[in-house]
Amino acid sequence: MVAPIHPQNVIAVVWDFDKTLIPGVMQDPIFSEFGIDSAQFWREVNALPAYYKRLGICITPDNAYLNHLITYVVHGRIPQLTNARLRELGAKIKFYPGLPDFFPHLQKVLSQVPDADRFELRLEHYIVSAGLREMIKGSAIRPYVEDIWASGFIETPANPGFDPDVTLDLDGKSTAASLFPVDGITQIAMAYDNTSKTRALFEINKGSNKNPAIDVNATMRHEDRRVPFENMIYIADGPSDVPAFSVVRHNDGTAFAVYDDNEPLSLEQADGLRKDGRVDHFGPTDYRPESATARWLSLRVRQIAMAIIEQRREALKKNVGTVPRHLPH
Repeated sequence: MVAPIHPQNVIAVVWDFDKTLIPGVMQDPIFSEFGIDSAQFWREVNALPAYYKRLGICITPDNAYLNHLITYVVHGRIPQLTNARLRELGAKIKFYPGLPDFFPHLQKVLSQVPDADRFELRLEHYIVSAGLREMIKGSAIRPYVEDIWASGFIETPANPGFDPDVTLDLDGKSTAASLFPVDGITQIAMAYDNTSKTRALFEINKGSNKNPAIDVNATMRHEDRRVPFENMIYIADGPSDVPAFSVVRHNDGTAFAVYDDNEPLSLEQADGLRKDGRVDHFGPTDYRPESATARWLSLRVRQIAMAIIEQRREALKKNVGTVPRHLPH
């Protein structure tokens, strides 16, 4: 018998970011800092696909804003927007009630499940977002997050004929002189959209985020996957997350939608996801311990934990022999 690669003792709570953990979008502190009309910026972004289509160019609507943000930097509307500055601005992101305290609260919920320590159960939080990785890294939620999948930028692109042995620092700068005239972000390093989020789910599922030797596209037995989907909870706010919801639910995981009471159509949208079978349950964007959302997610963590523990107990019964006893006289 081939031994499994992972003990499968991890419960993964995977979060969208904008309108799931925060009201609105994370880019708002950027616009506020530089005096940019956010409504105008997003109107321009929404108009980009049609604008470029007239030129015979197709672009992806989900992350068109990344290039447009660079355009604002290049034209001096948002000068010197570096990765370090994005992290600083990330500290200004305001979260929904109960956050980030709800993250360690869920850890406490798991620790109170009988035998959770004995079987070494762990809870890990992940962010999967089409937003900006550096802003999330600078936000108050970062200390509680295991890993982040989100879009990112390069500041200093490699020049033609660049030396591959020159080491770049964290923000993409090198000791070699750059020919690029812009001080700030200049290129997209990684762009996540609502479909590519599903790849992140499989990386968590297979454990390739923990072990680079595991290719996310490699065939893997269910018993070898680090976080089986049935041990995963995906939490997001809307129809744009349907691909991720579908992957999780199709593989027996848990999908949970949130709605904002201050947004008139938000509740209707979440209920529509439930009616369509996209999610298991939904609740308000209130993560205080007494809220319906906090209580349901806590319940689901306990249920998943107890299911794992029961599986481990059954495995012990099956694989551990009985103790020899004296025969009766």
